[in-house]
Amino acid sequence: MSQKLNNKVAVITGGNSGMGLAAAKLFAGQGAKVAITGRNQSTIDSAVAEIGHGAIGLAGDAANIDALDGSYKKITASFGSKIDILIVNAGVFLGAPLADYTEEQFDQTSDINFKGAFFAVQRALPYLNDGASIIFTSTALNEKGLGIAAAYSATKAAVRSLARSFSAALLDRSIRVNVLSPGPVDTPIYARGGGSSLEVQGAKDYFASLNPSKRLGTVEEMAEGFLYLASDDSRYMVGGELVLDGGVKTL
Repeated sequence: MSQKLNNKVAVITGGNSGMGLAAAKLFAGQGAKVAITGRNQSTIDSAVAEIGHGAIGLAGDAANIDALDGSYKKITASFGSKIDILIVNAGVFLGAPLADYTEEQFDQTSDINFKGAFFAVQRALPYLNDGASIIFTSTALNEKGLGIAAAYSATKAAVRSLARSFSAALLDRSIRVNVLSPGPVDTPIYARGGGSSLEVQGAKDYFASLNPSKRLGTVEEMAEGFLYLASDDSRYMVGGELVLDGGVKTL
């Protein structure tokens, strides 16, 4: 296997499951020193064991801005090097009809998906190497209208905008900021609502039916997209968006 990320330090927020975990495993296999963060220590421990290659994991809430400096300090001290790759992947989806959407749901969505993403980058700046690659996870819904996902889609459109502005702000350090925008992907998020196995499968089938490709994407396919954006393969991509959505944006 090629070593596109040999000795690179990669930090992946929300790296304890789904797309983040798949990216962590792929990056480790490509020679990176991987650190993941997430909210649940037990799933972090399990993910670190699955990743192997000396990976480390830290528990923390993406909305807790004050904890970011400590996390970055621990990671860089553990690896003895600054960060080369930062994937801002931690996020939450709280869907509900517009008339029923609560202020609490709105605040949680925006605090994690938008405010958390903004400050995850800002607080990382002293710990990033010049020439680093920053990647936001957005969604194909950042340009689509889905009634039950107004707040979620707006926050993901916001991080798409941040990639442009942050790239302009960080050009003097040759730091690239790009976006991966997935379509519907087969991840554990479908089971987090507590539904039965039939309900979970029904939800997956529904979202697959809305996709021109008539299937869900895989976390491994998304990980390959993260690898492209993290590596020198995308060295001329600045403030851009890689869409891996099975054709959702064509509708």
